[in-house]
Amino acid sequence: MSEKIETALFAAGCFWGVEDGFRAIPGVIDAVSGYCGGTVENPTYEQVCTGRTGHAETVEISYDPSRVTFAELLETFWTMHDPTTLNRQGPDVGTQYRSAVFYLDAEQEKIAREAKKQLNDTGRFSRPVVTEITPAVRFYRAEEYHQRYFEKHGISHCPVTPTKRDN
Repeated sequence: MSEKIETALFAAGCFWGVEDGFRAIPGVIDAVSGYCGGTVENPTYEQVCTGRTGHAETVEISYDPSRVTFAELLETFWTMHDPTTLNRQGPDVGTQYRSAVFYLDAEQEKIAREAKKQLNDTGRFSRPVVTEITPAVRFYRAEEYHQRYFEKHGISHCPVTPTKRDN
C-alpha cells in the first residue's frame, strides 16, 4: 500500500448504494456516507431530507492512488447513477439527491471537468450530463445507522440504483 491516502467526494443519489459500490473497488480503503455542499453545520438526515440545507447525500472515499486513480473512481461514479437527471435518482427527488463531484484540489477539478466533457462528447447518453462539479465544502459524516447500511441489513445490491444505465 502506498504511503499516501487520497480522498474523493461523490454524490449520486441515495448514499447507501453509492457507498457500497465504491467499497467493492480494489484500492478503496474506506467509503463513508455523509452530507456535503450545504450551509447548515452538522446537519441531520432529517434536515437534509427537507432539501432546505443545500446538502447532497455524498460519499467520502479514501483511496490508495497507487492502486486506483481519481479518474478510475470517476468512471465508476458515472456508471452507478444517471448523471443526466437533475436533482433525482430513481424514486428519490430533491437537491439532496443531485449528481455532484465535490473536488478537493485543482487536479480533481480538471479531471472531473474533462471527464464530463468527454462523456457528453461520446453521446453515451441521449441527454446532457448535468453533474455539478464544485469545490468541496465541509463533509459531515452521516449518522451511524447509515454507515454500511447494506451490510447491516443483508442487502446485496441497491434495488433502485442501476449499476449501469444508458439513456
